[in-house]
Amino acid sequence: MTAPMTFLWPQFLWLLLLLPLLVLLYVWLLRRKKKMALRYASLSIVREAMGKGQSFKRHVPPLLFLLSLGVMLLASSRPFAVITLPSDQQTIMLAMDVSGSMRATDVKPNRLVASQDAAKAFLTELPRNVRVGVVAFAGTASVVQPPTLSREDLVAAIDKFQLQRGTAIGNGIVVSLAELFPDAGIDIASMQSGRDRQRGVAIDQQPVVGKDGKEKKPFVPVAPGSYTSAAIILLTDGQRTTGVDSMDAAKAAADRGVRIYTVGVGTVDGETIGFEGWSMRVKLDEETLKGIARNTQAEYFYAGTAGDLKKVYESLSSRLTVVKKETEISGLLALVAAAFALLSAGLSLAWFNRIL
Repeated sequence: MTAPMTFLWPQFLWLLLLLPLLVLLYVWLLRRKKKMALRYASLSIVREAMGKGQSFKRHVPPLLFLLSLGVMLLASSRPFAVITLPSDQQTIMLAMDVSGSMRATDVKPNRLVASQDAAKAFLTELPRNVRVGVVAFAGTASVVQPPTLSREDLVAAIDKFQLQRGTAIGNGIVVSLAELFPDAGIDIASMQSGRDRQRGVAIDQQPVVGKDGKEKKPFVPVAPGSYTSAAIILLTDGQRTTGVDSMDAAKAAADRGVRIYTVGVGTVDGETIGFEGWSMRVKLDEETLKGIARNTQAEYFYAGTAGDLKKVYESLSSRLTVVKKETEISGLLALVAAAFALLSAGLSLAWFNRIL
């Protein structure tokens, strides 16, 4: 549903009532001219010679001028509308699962290769001014490529993925946040080791210490989704086995206003895989991924096939490069009003050698 237009100065809308008065004035002037024309036979003959086409043309410039005036009065009320604009998103973190479960072949040729191919295709769709970083996570998480504009470096980092044991989804989120906010004092090591959970200390309750060793002011949460300069794309099968709790990590992102777009790779039923002498059943945990996206004001995407995964990334590219914002459009309306006024004057000069 499209949001209604709002006005900063709605009292100026009363000026639109002048338009019907101008129409009445125009009709009165036409009738007055008609009466004057009847007094002179020559003028009557001229009007008949003009024909119906010329009679219609004479009304077009005044109509365009009336439209110009109406749009100008509307602009004076300073209207706001939700319109699509280029996004100011400057950094995107790709947090990608490289756990053993990603070797499952329910997505051909397997989940890992399909995710690598889709991620590389995604990079080609992004504007060149968007910085992208890559975090790989399994039992732990690490930055394999800091945010950069170099697509070649990003592709090289993605191609070097190696499967490992464990799935620490929360760690992948936390490391991505630490990369986006390097001066926020996020203690990655203690979060990953789980010591904070044993002490009962939540992520955002830890004392923040700057690089100078001095404790900073306590962290103040912001509205979820309000940070528009960066976003995280989390690609995984959603089955956490170790590390920071996924929802706790999502809350840390939400408190910083960062959206996490989650991509579920694999089928809901999953399959049994073998890895270094052991086997396990790997299934897609959609509920966790939906919860992460929901809590951070983002979206969840399901990718059951390699084709689905590429379409998901195409959709994400369009979402991250444009954004819908409530914006004042009085300037745009003033431009439209000027165009109507110029067209009115131009047609009047071309047809009647005068302006209106």
